Amino acid sequence: MSGTANTSATARIKKDESFLGKLGGTLVRKKKSKEVSDLHEEGKNAINAPMLPTGTDLHPEDTLLEENAERIMLDPTSRENLKFKDLLKVLIDWINSELEEDRIIVKDLEEDCYDGQVLQKLFEKLSGRKLNVAEVTQSEIGQKQKLQTVLEAVNELLRPHGWTIEWNVDSIHSKNLVAIVYLLVALAMHFQAPIRLPEHVSVQVVVVKKREGILQTALVTKELTSTTEMMMGRFERDAFDTLLDHAPDKLNVVKTSLITFVNKHLNKLNLEVTELESQFADGVYLILLMGLLEDYFVPLYNFFLTPESFEQKVHNVAFAFELMQDGGLKKPKARPEDVVNLNLKSTLRVLYNLFTNYKNSE
Repeated sequence: MSGTANTSATARIKKDESFLGKLGGTLVRKKKSKEVSDLHEEGKNAINAPMLPTGTDLHPEDTLLEENAERIMLDPTSRENLKFKDLLKVLIDWINSELEEDRIIVKDLEEDCYDGQVLQKLFEKLSGRKLNVAEVTQSEIGQKQKLQTVLEAVNELLRPHGWTIEWNVDSIHSKNLVAIVYLLVALAMHFQAPIRLPEHVSVQVVVVKKREGILQTALVTKELTSTTEMMMGRFERDAFDTLLDHAPDKLNVVKTSLITFVNKHLNKLNLEVTELESQFADGVYLILLMGLLEDYFVPLYNFFLTPESFEQKVHNVAFAFELMQDGGLKKPKARPEDVVNLNLKSTLRVLYNLFTNYKNSE
């Protein structure tokens, strides 16, 4: 009896081992099959995205492109660029200042500008033109219709002035930060916003294109801001362009002559200039200099004697420009913001204009 039981137990163990062996084999085969599948997927991705930068993730929606379509995404490393962050902050502060009366507060350009509401209010405030759009639009179709109306008005205004249109309804609505920044920079420069945009801000973007069913990616550098003068579209050349481009060695001679001229008059107030670029940037010396040249006292309540903010400095320089025009001088080519931004050519142009008109003044 016991022999029969032992035989049955042995047979059952062998059967179990056989079953586990089969099960184990199945699991191993499934595991290997998954590994092969994963390798195949990795290989396909490697073929489809041969130029994809390291550390850049493609989301599923980024690959759902129609033939010959493309998608542009900001490279993660550029998002942490300090100059880019500074540009975003300047633009956000500017929008909030402009739309304060509308009780609109922007915290994130991607999340707050994509639906067209903020862009509509900003354009209306800057242009003084009311757009015929619905006030509140919740649906995607309604948002895109609003964006279409807003962007048509913006493009109609900017295109004749030489601006390259780097945005469209789809890019703005898909929260493409680069497109949004391009648009805001163009508006700020066109309407001469009293802000200091950081110059030479560039970012890298990942461009994903679909060609013959295959995704192709590339890293492209986008210049969001250049110099203030270039963005203003001021391409006319003058003596200072030639001087700085072709005879920089003579620049010090010009600067020395101008320093001698301004100190001849500022010394009467026990003031002295040693740096043209920085010491005229807040407008105080310009105002005092105009009073000395025209022989009048400028009341202190007309300007900020110790300006602290960018806006106060712009106010001072703009007031100095008014005094120059009151004295019969032509309107300076430079903007007040250019001088405040330590733009050397702009400061030289203003001072040289004073020099040619008042060089014989005592």
